[in-house]
Amino acid sequence: MHRHKARRRESTSSRIVTPIIKFILSVICRVDARALRLVPSSGPLIIIINHINFLEVPLLFVYLKPRDVVGMIKRETWKNPVLGALANSWGAISIDRNGSDMSAMRDAIDVLEHRGILILAPEGTRSVDGRLQQGHGGVVQLALRSGVPIMPVVHHGGQNFWRNLKSWRRTGFFIKVGPAFRLVPPVQGISRSVRHDMTECIMNRMSLLLPQHLRGAYPEPEKAIEAYRHLVQEIQPRSVFRRKP
Repeated sequence: MHRHKARRRESTSSRIVTPIIKFILSVICRVDARALRLVPSSGPLIIIINHINFLEVPLLFVYLKPRDVVGMIKRETWKNPVLGALANSWGAISIDRNGSDMSAMRDAIDVLEHRGILILAPEGTRSVDGRLQQGHGGVVQLALRSGVPIMPVVHHGGQNFWRNLKSWRRTGFFIKVGPAFRLVPPVQGISRSVRHDMTECIMNRMSLLLPQHLRGAYPEPEKAIEAYRHLVQEIQPRSVFRRKP
């Protein structure tokens, strides 16, 4: 998918689609999005999220508006005509999870160069039960190439969606936001082990924001964050995101 064509579609159809999706989500979910006020109101940003099911990307997209937000979504999404049309409307980036996708990387860098927000899920696949899975290193490569800050945004409650839907109950969707940070390459360079440590650092910063029973593959984030502290530089917030009521 060509990046600039996708952006033109977003500027037209997205204005119609986004309010509709937000209304539908407000009917089926009780969304506590107060923490999103911590997302900077300007500047490029990589938001990393935990991936439970289909809910989180559209939900974060509509609640982060008016920021320019683009999600990285698996290529298989376009096999579903409805989801594919929605992804096109929002200018989503198609990513091949089976190998190194340089086209997706270029599109992601383009979003960040235009000072947008890029949303991606380092787990790469849905957990369904809400427990954090092992992360992959693509976000490390993207952050190092772009030099853009990373901000962890985690959520929970969505794992109960299908059960609640069967009972005609709204699903509570709770969001927490961690401090933004940059990856700091060590003086000896970026080796495979350094990339692994950076991935572990990123995932444990996500884990710290989750309830204990949902930390999954990263059960002791406090220890890990301290061990990898030399690989990050925390960024003090300069501005606060204010979403429209």
